[in-house]
Amino acid sequence: MGRPTDNPKDISLKIRLDKETSERLDDCVEALEVSKAEVIRRGVHKMYDDLKK
Repeated sequence: MGRPTDNPKDISLKIRLDKETSERLDDCVEALEVSKAEVIRRGVHKMYDDLKK
């Protein structure tokens, strides 16, 4: 087990990406210096926020 957290990440998700999207994800990972999972989480939050506008 990892460190205790107020926001556990206990849901696993498997996705399929085309080559271009995978390369873009890798570019984001490098530029932001975060994990792929974190880039995807941020993307979901951004899309959700855009829906609310």
